[in-house]
Amino acid sequence: MKCSILCNSTWLMCRSSVVLTLKMKMITFFLFGLAVHMVFFLSIFDIYFTSPLVHGMTPQATKLPAPASRLVLVVADGLRTDSLFTPLPNGSSRAPYLRSVIEERGTWGVSHTRVPTESRPGHVALIAGFYEDVSAVAKGWKENPVEFDSVFNESRYTWCWGSPDILPMFAKGASGDHVYTHTYPAEEEDFASTDASRLDTWVFTQVKSFFQSAKSNSSLRSSLLEEKNVFFLHLLGIDTNGHAHRPMSQEYLDNIGLVDAGVAEMVSVFDEFFGYDGKTAYVFTSDHGMTNWGSHGAGHPSETLTPLVVWGAGVHNAQRVTEPQPYNDRYLQDWKLEHIRRVDVSQADIAPLMATLIGVPIPVNSVGVLPHPYLNNSDQFKAESMYTNAIQVLQQYKAKMTQKKETTLSFLFTPYQQLTESKQADFIRKARRLIQLEKYEDAISLCQFLISHALKGLVYYHTYDRFFLGCSVVLGFVGWISYVIVVILKMHTGLNRCPNLHKQIPSHTLARLCICVTVVITVFLLILNSPVTYYIYCLLPVPVWYSVLKESGTLTDLIHSVPSLPLWKCLGYFLLVAFGVELLVVSFFHRAVLTVGLTVLSLWPFLSGLFDKNKFRSLSWFLGCLCLAAFPLMPVVGREPNMHLVTCAGLVTLFTSACYLWSSRQRTPLHLYDRQQFVTQMFHVAVCAYVPYLTHSSLQLKQGLPLLNQLISWATLASSMLIPLLSSTRLFHRLLSIFLSLTATYLLLSTGSEALFPPVLSWLMFVWLNMEQEAVLAQGVSSRQELSTIDFSAKIDITNIRQLKLDDVRRSYFFVFFIITAFFGTGNIASINSFDPASVYCFLTVFNPFIMGGLMMWKVIIPFIIVMCTFETIQVATQLSSRSLFLIVLVISDLMALHFFFLVQDYGSWLDIGTSISHYVIVMSMTIFLMLLSVVTHILTSQRFILWRKPKVHFT
Repeated sequence: MKCSILCNSTWLMCRSSVVLTLKMKMITFFLFGLAVHMVFFLSIFDIYFTSPLVHGMTPQATKLPAPASRLVLVVADGLRTDSLFTPLPNGSSRAPYLRSVIEERGTWGVSHTRVPTESRPGHVALIAGFYEDVSAVAKGWKENPVEFDSVFNESRYTWCWGSPDILPMFAKGASGDHVYTHTYPAEEEDFASTDASRLDTWVFTQVKSFFQSAKSNSSLRSSLLEEKNVFFLHLLGIDTNGHAHRPMSQEYLDNIGLVDAGVAEMVSVFDEFFGYDGKTAYVFTSDHGMTNWGSHGAGHPSETLTPLVVWGAGVHNAQRVTEPQPYNDRYLQDWKLEHIRRVDVSQADIAPLMATLIGVPIPVNSVGVLPHPYLNNSDQFKAESMYTNAIQVLQQYKAKMTQKKETTLSFLFTPYQQLTESKQADFIRKARRLIQLEKYEDAISLCQFLISHALKGLVYYHTYDRFFLGCSVVLGFVGWISYVIVVILKMHTGLNRCPNLHKQIPSHTLARLCICVTVVITVFLLILNSPVTYYIYCLLPVPVWYSVLKESGTLTDLIHSVPSLPLWKCLGYFLLVAFGVELLVVSFFHRAVLTVGLTVLSLWPFLSGLFDKNKFRSLSWFLGCLCLAAFPLMPVVGREPNMHLVTCAGLVTLFTSACYLWSSRQRTPLHLYDRQQFVTQMFHVAVCAYVPYLTHSSLQLKQGLPLLNQLISWATLASSMLIPLLSSTRLFHRLLSIFLSLTATYLLLSTGSEALFPPVLSWLMFVWLNMEQEAVLAQGVSSRQELSTIDFSAKIDITNIRQLKLDDVRRSYFFVFFIITAFFGTGNIASINSFDPASVYCFLTVFNPFIMGGLMMWKVIIPFIIVMCTFETIQVATQLSSRSLFLIVLVISDLMALHFFFLVQDYGSWLDIGTSISHYVIVMSMTIFLMLLSVVTHILTSQRFILWRKPKVHFT
């Protein structure tokens, strides 16, 4: 009894100092947590998105004479397969020349691309023969993040015409100085252009001028007449028109006809220059398709299916078929091409096809399989070409196996059993023997079998360390979650008031143990010659678990306190949180689950008894949840622009803001300065609601982006975070200022119904804030204080800062749920990767992937900030320390990330793995964003940075 009184007295005396030092500790905790999450975030790229390239292989080429002396590659950027192949209602074709090639003198098919369906990875797959990993795509559009071989590099000379975003990366990646690029200025890639097809006209004109000048330039003519040359025509007009006007527009369809006529003219130019020698091979394809709403980047068939038409030297003429072809997609019937043989390929298969046609080595990093049905040559040439392809892929396999063997202890190394060294030699010997015996069909089948196993072996060795690294990351994850729970128990609950040193593990013993573990891991990794990142992943769990075990007394105290806890209530909360986390995880796969969750949340006032205390606010909560529940049911992308909805959203924002101000004015009068600022902000919102309508009307009339609209948009964006800092320090008024400022920017980035999302979300956030006040009052924690009277600049009485309760778990879960809803309410990761450029037309129309992507990221973050600011305010209104609830939020979000990490381990197909990885990246990005935004919102909702203005009246 005496000990208990002494402990309670000591705890009360220390509480003030603990609260005062908590902020400094939270800064340290924040920095440590940010570093840990950055490691967790980057680990997924090291485990799943490392570059698959290996070096040191010898280029392989078929020794037999090549059928073609030169190759012409035409890439119609953004061309959909159905747009090219589908005949017009009258039976004719919008691309009559290419249609005649398909039906008479060429071979055609569908080229299947991979996600992400963007220009850079599409061209890398076409020209280099491998699928670039996602992390490399993010490193730049004009530079090569990794060195790779390509058909251009292996050619004698390559001449390129087209976009400045694509051509330079292949010129830089080529060895020597034999790749020549001719590009138009980047400013020409303007979505507001009156006619984007002029980009393609520019290419055709330049090619004609080039060959015309070559007739009088003996040096250039001599180079052109050599063998193994490549001519690359990159046509961006179709893609630009598709983004600006949609693929079903007349501009897009007319551009296809222009390209078709241009290709026909180019064939005449080449034939004339080279004397109709019949030694030119032509490849016409696309890097990716496009959705009906003018975007690409995701995995919809309209994006992943691209046309492929090959004709000329060494290529089979059109082959008539009478029996049904082995394709069940019904495209043949729609395209009226069921009578012409169709040969589908993977996009990477085009690289070895082009290399084989002109007799250059297949790019050493290519994973493509030669589509031999395209070749019109002897069976021996086909067999030799397949053999060369097999050796080229096998060399990559050998290099990867050697690389992994050198970094693995001999007794721990497990080779790929389907392709051991003896089996490799056996396969090669059999294939060569079959060719010598002129059993070419059998040789081709054996080479295809060998390539298949070699590609599987490449994947095996590429993912060899995946399980080991995954275990290290999971161990660190579990340790971090445990550490956060320990911090919550120690700093924000009544546990461990009387620390018993006998319960603690001696710090010197624990430190020695951790040092020994660190030394053992380091020596092991040194022996394996592991990369630096491996040390980070393997050593990170050591300090994390040291921090957990160091506070073992807190966990012991929790175990001893179990008999005094409301076990049924704790168990109920645990089950609800577990179910809630699963609900959030499922919502990443099915957005409609958020609608179900919001519908359930709408019943909270009725289930908790708050409805009896305040019926009006409870009904507002109910209606707000149901209105917000409608947004996850709407399409992510795919809607036509509707500027009237944007204007309507501006009016809704003005109406709700006026209602908020009127209700606040009844309790607390506004100062003149505040009244003037809110009137100005509301007028600004009205202007921003009308600017998108004016902009899109101007673009539809092909009058370009008005300069005034552009200035208003950029000025709004620049001031969106500054204006709230000038507003009143009273809680309610600051929130309203933040809402108006961010909504103005959001309206400028909207094209349709998504503009209504911030007003509805803000309505629900204001109601949530009031409901939480009612909930705290119902618990008897504090006396009621009007939100409009709470002032951030007032000094906070630290003795009123309460400890965490079980109901705070529910608040934290609501916050995470609303954050997920803010992200998926109007879109998902595809809305960034495959966004509609129309969303940024108020800011710019000239193609710039980084600025456009940054604007779309800001559009995604704006609902985040609205929810974050509300959450920050709830902590003040419910008398919690500034980071108490955020610790619980960290636990919930990290549990979600850990769940996705386990899903990645369980899934077998690349599509499922890729989906889970993207969701893991989203959750980790969200957590890091929350940690960073917690600082931003703390600035927005605090008085610390408002040095030029003090509130004139303090309310008590």
